[in-house]
This record gives sequence, C-alpha cells and structure tokens, in this order.
Amino acid sequence: MADQSQHHHVEEWHTPRGRAIREVIFGMNDGLVTTIGFLAGVTGSIAQGRYILLAGTAEIVAGAISMALGAYLATKSQREFFHSEIEREKWEIEKMPEKEAQEIREIYGQMGFTRPEQEMIVNRVTSDKDILLRFMKREELGLFDEYLDDPPKVALTMGLSFAGGAVPPILPYFFMGDPYSAIWVAILLSVVFLFTAGVVKTRLTRVKPLRSGLETTLLGILACGIGYGLGWLAEKFI
Repeated sequence: MADQSQHHHVEEWHTPRGRAIREVIFGMNDGLVTTIGFLAGVTGSIAQGRYILLAGTAEIVAGAISMALGAYLATKSQREFFHSEIEREKWEIEKMPEKEAQEIREIYGQMGFTRPEQEMIVNRVTSDKDILLRFMKREELGLFDEYLDDPPKVALTMGLSFAGGAVPPILPYFFMGDPYSAIWVAILLSVVFLFTAGVVKTRLTRVKPLRSGLETTLLGILACGIGYGLGWLAEKFI
C-alpha cells in the first residue's frame, strides 16, 4: 500500500500533467477576475448591452492571447537560462574538475558527511562525466530534466484556462438584454465559480476548503468592486 501511495504521489506531482495544475488555476482565476472586473467597469459607464458584450469578448480574446504569449516567453526564457547554466556546468567539468570535486565535498559536508565519506562520494561521482553532470545539475543547480516545461504546452494551457475562467461572467450578456441585470447575474455566477474553484483546489493545496473558497471569492469581489467603481467614475467625470 505504501508503494502504491508513493507512486501515486510521484504521478500526481512530479509529471508535466501534475505541474500544469499551476497554470490551470492561475489562468482560470485571472480570466474570471479580470473579466468580471472589466464587465463591471464598462457596465457602469456603457448602457447598451451589445457594446458591453463586444467589449467583453474583445477583452477575453486579448487577455487569453496575452496570457498565452506571456507564459510562452516566460517558460522559454526559463528554459534558455537553465540550458545556459547546464552548458556552463559542462565547461567547468571539462576545464575545472577539481573545483567540481570540491563543490561535491562542500555539499555533503554541509549535510554532515565525514571527510572519508565525502571522498568516497567524490570518487564515485567523478568517475563518469555523465553522472557528474547529472549530479551537479540536481545538487548544485537544483535542475531536473523532467521539470523543464514545454513553452507551447504551457502557453496553450494558460490561454485556454484564462478563456475558460472568463466564460461565467460574460455568459449572462448573451441572454439578457438589460446590462444592469446581466452584471448582477454575472457577479453571482462569478462568486459561485470562485468559491467552487477555491474549494476544489484544496484537494491539491491541502488547506481548509472554506478558508480557500472565501479567500478566492473575496479577492474576486474586490476586483469587481474596483472595476465597477472606476466605470462609475468614468461615467460621472469623463
């Protein structure tokens, strides 16, 4: 049973699918909060529902593209940085082997290994350059090959998650002609969605469901209130 539990833990957290949870939660939450805040703002300044719907749709498309491109560039930059660090480590292994050996001694010395134990590990690790590179990547740089995310996949996940999170707040505008009624329905749907998302994510974060749900909901309501307030000010003074 213990082995099965450990295997499940590895499968859930130490695979690209498990790590994609971060992008899904972030993208959906950002899509919903951004859209409800935007819709609340324009509803406070624009009275015609079709213009609000058009503006909201444009905001969702632009936001999803922006999130996808941002995620792609960030992930690509991170991979490039990691690869540059790995190349530097390869150079040090070729040109400065004793420095690498000393770094291994220091790593295990800080962990409480005795000098003879350190030397035994150094001799074993430095006997093969591939093993040494893998060791230095993990122990010195903290890099794991399986943790290098794929930029296009991260971009697609983030963009689709943003768009998916934006659906609940804009949905009422497709079916309701009165924008002021639609915004209240949108807020209600968004609150329910935010609370549900906050509760669901506790299966991964292991925090209290009620606390997580309320936290996510309150942040969304705050964004909505700010957006509506700015829209109201725009209508009065611009």
